[in-house]
Amino acid sequence: MKYDISKLLKENAYPGRGIILGRSEDGDKAVCAYFIMGRSVNSRNRIFEATEDGIRTRAYDESQMVDPSLIIYHPVRVYNGVTIVTNGDQTDTIRDHLAQGHCYRHALATRTFEPDGPNWTPRISGVLEPDGRYSLSILKSLDGDESCCCRYFYEYESPKAGTGHFIHTYKRDGDPIPSFEGEPELIGIDSPDALSFARLLWESLNEDNKVSLFVRYLYLTTGESETVIFNKNGGRS
Repeated sequence: MKYDISKLLKENAYPGRGIILGRSEDGDKAVCAYFIMGRSVNSRNRIFEATEDGIRTRAYDESQMVDPSLIIYHPVRVYNGVTIVTNGDQTDTIRDHLAQGHCYRHALATRTFEPDGPNWTPRISGVLEPDGRYSLSILKSLDGDESCCCRYFYEYESPKAGTGHFIHTYKRDGDPIPSFEGEPELIGIDSPDALSFARLLWESLNEDNKVSLFVRYLYLTTGESETVIFNKNGGRS
């Protein structure tokens, strides 16, 4: 079943952090998106900032930063043409293992879910190859049991034009917050460029909880890309 990504987001006030990987409707571009949301002042006090090889999170107001652990990291890095997007510092873990000749699975075997009980937030990761193939992964506790880490990997070798897959940390809001369940959700992608897709996603995310959004359209034939960043604090860049 193919879902309407706008409808999915509008019906879920708190999916947490989310990754979308897919292919544009014309089939010419790979699509990558990542967003973060927050309920606490500390989580909401962030922006995305472009770096030489991707983006990083940083505090919007340094004076209000309480605890940088788990919220300050590089969500997106590009290594040797491979785009790595994750919800934590496992971005660096994957990049380092690729540099050593290993695969992303090998990297994630060294990591587990976040140490933020009782939520035990899953670590979600995506790897986008230069030819448009992509993989998604989630590391999560076994129904809230911190003693057991479950690792799930989903690989898409022949992405279809106009479709993508969406994975997010939380099933919905709650206390504790329930982790994402099931396979990544199949979605339609009919936005022709990065800006239109970014606007669609940004306008669909819950106004109170959304923090930042990154969208990139990568031209498969040339390697050129279009990148859009929206920050609730600081606007578009």
